[in-house]
Amino acid sequence: MHTEHHWVTTPITADLLRGALDLEHTGRGVLPHRLPARARAQCEDRQLAMAESQPSGVRLVFRTRATAVELDTLPTKRVYVGAPPRPDGVYDLLVDGRLAGQARAAGGDVLTIDMAAGTTDVRAGGTATIRFTGLPDRAKDVEIWLPYNETTELVALRTDAPVEPATDHGRKVWLHHGSSISHGSEAASPTATWPALAASLRGVELINLGLSGSALLDPFTARALRDTPADLISVKIGINLVNTDLMRLRAFAPAVHGFLDTIREGHPGTPLLVVSPIHCPIHEDTPGPSAMDTGGLGAGQLRFVAAGDPAERAAGKLTLGVIRDELVRIVERRRADDPDLHYLDGLALYGESDFAELPLPDDLHPDAATHLRIGERFSEFAFAADGPFAIGGR
Repeated sequence: MHTEHHWVTTPITADLLRGALDLEHTGRGVLPHRLPARARAQCEDRQLAMAESQPSGVRLVFRTRATAVELDTLPTKRVYVGAPPRPDGVYDLLVDGRLAGQARAAGGDVLTIDMAAGTTDVRAGGTATIRFTGLPDRAKDVEIWLPYNETTELVALRTDAPVEPATDHGRKVWLHHGSSISHGSEAASPTATWPALAASLRGVELINLGLSGSALLDPFTARALRDTPADLISVKIGINLVNTDLMRLRAFAPAVHGFLDTIREGHPGTPLLVVSPIHCPIHEDTPGPSAMDTGGLGAGQLRFVAAGDPAERAAGKLTLGVIRDELVRIVERRRADDPDLHYLDGLALYGESDFAELPLPDDLHPDAATHLRIGERFSEFAFAADGPFAIGGR
């Protein structure tokens, strides 16, 4: 039987959003950003612009008695030339913290990326509507987690009962920065990325600054971390520096020190956890840059290889092994004056034995099952009673 809904349209404003650091008003709606405008103005890199506008960890949060919710969005889909089509991004609906529905938005703009030629092309598309019905008829907190892998302009929010901003439950805010692995890579849905899973297991509010291809110790990212209120902070450092072959060992250590110094300017006593790279065989002992495996593309599969030479380590080129050793040294040295600084070896989250069981599908990014494993292990380490993020002690 068809139910007629009497819709209430609510403006999408910053007080209904969590996980975003800025909200841009466009000609079509509002676009959540995970870096502030000042940071975006200091870098014109297309990869960073795409990554920070993809709303990993960003969610609409409100309180309502509504039994039906509609959200008009304008997503931007990515298509890689030669690779299989990517599925539409997933929207997760949570009611009082529990997953209650999922949806996908068809249509939208299409960004075609030719990795071999280094070119992109954008084709404009139309607005899509996602719909959730059958919600319980009572006052409740509703969250709509946006796809972590699609730039998503929010056009309109409709419900069959009024909404108001959700109550602040006083939960700790965890601010995390990392690479595409923290961004989401191949997670099953936005609440199944490893940071989102770890946050849900421990009841903390996540701000995810995982930036695909863009965890590069950029000063503007450090300032964004410095200026964002948080109770717990973690930074995952390494893989993108090898991917891009951005710097040598001589520059790496001072860049890490400067990044941490900047964060400490705004968070002098906040628990700060430095996380080294997870296991990635192609770059354990071989420097970058990472390159696309053109043979894999011919077979309709996107894979990566290491384009560096292991002999180049002698000239200061970075590998994951080199980075782990240097991060241990840096953290140990700084802890003499900063007891709230901590270290987590990424191999404890995903190591060589994990790779044997759950290999990286494209030789670079973890799959959905691996995201769950990393999230559970991070939660067990960081939020343990004697861990760096022990909730009860703060």
